[in-house]
Parts: sequence; structure tokens; C-alpha cells
Amino acid sequence: MPLTIPEELLLLMLDDTTGRLHLQAAPAGDFALAGAILAELAMQNRLDSDAKRLFVADPTPTGDALLDGVLEEIAASGHDEPSRWWIETLARNAEGYRKALFDRLVARGILRVEDGKFLWFFSERRYPAVSDKAEREVKARLLGIIFDDEIPEPRDALLMGLCRAAGLFGMILSPEELERAQPRIDQVSDLEEISRALSTAVRDIFIEIARWSPMM
Repeated sequence: MPLTIPEELLLLMLDDTTGRLHLQAAPAGDFALAGAILAELAMQNRLDSDAKRLFVADPTPTGDALLDGVLEEIAASGHDEPSRWWIETLARNAEGYRKALFDRLVARGILRVEDGKFLWFFSERRYPAVSDKAEREVKARLLGIIFDDEIPEPRDALLMGLCRAAGLFGMILSPEELERAQPRIDQVSDLEEISRALSTAVRDIFIEIARWSPMM
């Protein structure tokens, strides 16, 4: 079974040697993960969006417990809200989503789980890669689109938009490569309407947090 957008995004955020999330991915990671869940639901034709709202297009369950829980939450809300509102709302449960996604990746043999201590006192759970094959395939797909001018699938355009919003390309490309690739990344990220809405929302939220964090 192919990986979902949230699963692929989480693998890109993870240091597959230490099993910890990259620090560079941490600031916007919760919002990007929430956006990835919405993007996967959109790719499965359950959600749609316009300039003002994100809405349920088809309430039929997908068979994925994590996705269906979010779908039910949106359907039961009884009011229309923009993508940004849902990203902020879902991000509050990012830890729970990550736990569920990690458990699935462990069950599929992509990651393994290790329990240990952080600073000798705090319990810590790490998820080193059993094999980096899945992560390498995701990166190769994205790099192929960036450097070979391939026509991207909508799913890859969504993933690229979320990676851009979360600043993940800085962990995949050298500074020189990123500078050359940025126009292509922007072009592909903006192809899909929901990708534009989701990636812009994630980026704007992160900018606001960065602006206010020195005062907190």
C-alpha cells in the first residue's frame, strides 16, 4: 500500500539515524502535518476548498482511522471555516497524529521504536529507520520533479507545497541547490488550489509565530 501524504511528510521530518524529528522541521511541523492530513483527504476526494472555506465534498469513510476521524470532525462542525482555521485547529492534536503515524510506520517495517532517556531523567521514544528506502524514494520523486522538469502528479504538488511551507527543502538540498531550485519549487507548489491554500496557511502561521515568539 502506498504511503499517505502525512506518512511521507513525517519521514522527511525525521532523522532516520537518530529517530528524532529534525530541529529544523520543528517550528512549523505541527501545522504542516495538519495540512498534510487535509491534503490526503482532498486527494481522496473527501474535501475541497475555495478561497473562503474548506468543506466536505464526500463524507464516505476512507477506511483510514486517522483520516476518518478528521473527516468526521470537519463534517460535524456545522460551520464553514477556511483552510487556515482547520490547520490551526488540527495542529493542537499533532502529537496524537504523529503517534498514530509512527505506529503505522513501525507496523509496516519502515521504522523501529526505541525507548530511552533524555538528559538521564525524561523518557524518550525514538523511531530510527529500519531501512531508508521509503524516504529515499520520496526524496527522489521530489528531486525528479524539481530538476528534471517532470509534470507533477497532484499528490506530489501538494507534498511539495507542504515541504516548502515547513522549510524542509533546506534539509534536502544544499543552499546553492535550493537557490537554483526555488523558482521550480514555487511553480509546482502553486499548481493546485488546495496546495496554495494549505501551504500559504502553514507559511503564514509560522511567520506569525516567528514574529511574536521573541516577545513571549
